[in-house]
Amino acid sequence: MRKLPLAVALATLLLGTAVHAADKKDKDKPDDKPDAAMLKPQSSETSGTVKVEGKSIDYKAVAGTLVLHGSGDKENEPQVSMFYAAYFKKGVEPGKRPITFVYNGGPGSATVWLHMGAFGPKRVVTSDDAHTPAAPYGLVNNDYSLLDATDLVFIDAPGAGFSRLLADDADKGKRDEQMKDRKKTVYSVDGDGHAFAQFITQFLSQYNRWNSPKYLFGESYGTTRSAVVANILENENSVDLNGVILLSQILNFDSSIDGPANNPGVDLPYVVGLPTFAATAYYHHKLPQQPAALEPFLHEVEQYALTDYASALMAGSRLDDARKQAVAQKLHQYTGLPVAYLLKANLRVDGGMFEHELQADGDLTTGRLDSRFSGPSIDPLSKSSDYDPQSSAISSAYVAAFNDYVRRQLKFGENQTYRLFADIDHWDFSHKAPGATESLQQSTNVMPDLATAMKTNPNLRVSLNGGYYDLATPYFAADYEMHHMPIPANLEKNISYAWYPSGHMVYAHEDSLKKLHDNVANFISETDNVSKH
Repeated sequence: MRKLPLAVALATLLLGTAVHAADKKDKDKPDDKPDAAMLKPQSSETSGTVKVEGKSIDYKAVAGTLVLHGSGDKENEPQVSMFYAAYFKKGVEPGKRPITFVYNGGPGSATVWLHMGAFGPKRVVTSDDAHTPAAPYGLVNNDYSLLDATDLVFIDAPGAGFSRLLADDADKGKRDEQMKDRKKTVYSVDGDGHAFAQFITQFLSQYNRWNSPKYLFGESYGTTRSAVVANILENENSVDLNGVILLSQILNFDSSIDGPANNPGVDLPYVVGLPTFAATAYYHHKLPQQPAALEPFLHEVEQYALTDYASALMAGSRLDDARKQAVAQKLHQYTGLPVAYLLKANLRVDGGMFEHELQADGDLTTGRLDSRFSGPSIDPLSKSSDYDPQSSAISSAYVAAFNDYVRRQLKFGENQTYRLFADIDHWDFSHKAPGATESLQQSTNVMPDLATAMKTNPNLRVSLNGGYYDLATPYFAADYEMHHMPIPANLEKNISYAWYPSGHMVYAHEDSLKKLHDNVANFISETDNVSKH
């Protein structure tokens, strides 16, 4: 995947899902002329019960679509049909029940991963750090569903899952132009953000939830989206949120450990990626001296990364040979990579290089989304990894389980294709930050959006969660972003942090899923304001 140009790599980077699946995404031709039914909201209502940590919860499930329209002279044009699966606890007054809007990333990914792996009432069973055997897959009661704390709305991004871009003109040529226009508008940082914000406000009206405590839960690129959506809701729609929950965060794409060599002069990715390299080498016992415990070791690596390592990289060609040798020796102690390799790499090893080299002595590639996973190297002579072992290990289980579940239990999707990814030819990463006069063309950075939302709603709370073994969005990069947010010091207390011994999909590790559930449930309980009324 890292052999792609950087813009393309970023567009398939942040899935909370399978990277290699981007190459296998559905190539179904977008609907030239959708069925008349697709131009109107659809829904299927069912009921169920889930037992969460020993307590039974009866719920109503609604699987359906909402149709988004354009603005201005296009306000009567249906543009996007967005699919959702919503779960409402029975017997609770809506105004006193929190509601959380949940989505994966991509950009352009369906939300099958959080739905079936984390917080829905059913959970697919996968192996912890090895390849899950082929079907039949296990689907069990989810002991860690968030339905004990909040109603849930899982949303598929436009063009993904059962969501579709709409073009309804009778003339085929005009339909084609409509579809091009939809793609250009929606498949972008800002267009995607406005689509999700519009969906949320429509949903609040559809289900009479305007007075409910409201939360966003995004994973991976979904955290990028959450920053944008939070600002739109707060400052364009006057919708104050109670909280924003971020999982496997990336807000500033200059911090990405994928492809930093394409952005020379910006060494931040190597600095913030080092602790995850160290955690991974620790897990696979590749360090010259194995530390007694992970977290104290990581604190040491973090301190070195921010000081001596960052200083050495900033020196560039001014770095003398003796100091360069000393840094390489230290990196060897922290990553297990050979000193000679580190020197040849000029002390700069990106994610793909590390994944390929860490276990090269066994011709194994290390996982990217979850570096606890390993798999046979496709090409032992490659510079970088050619696939992600974790993606290969679990994707089939999620896809099969959801396709069966949505049709059998939610009674939705007959004669429709569930697309893991939208058919995106180009994603526009330019972004007009709050206060900017035009869209900025540098790497996407939505830290100003979340900061603006926090400043205009100083009660807004943010919960940051991440995995130590995530090489797609390293945990220390997220930590770095949060400690560089342009907010006043008194708002820093509104941000909480939680790290887990898992990967990008924290919930793929069951013990971490339990801790994630408990942390998020407590966060909602502390911020829902229900007890104050």
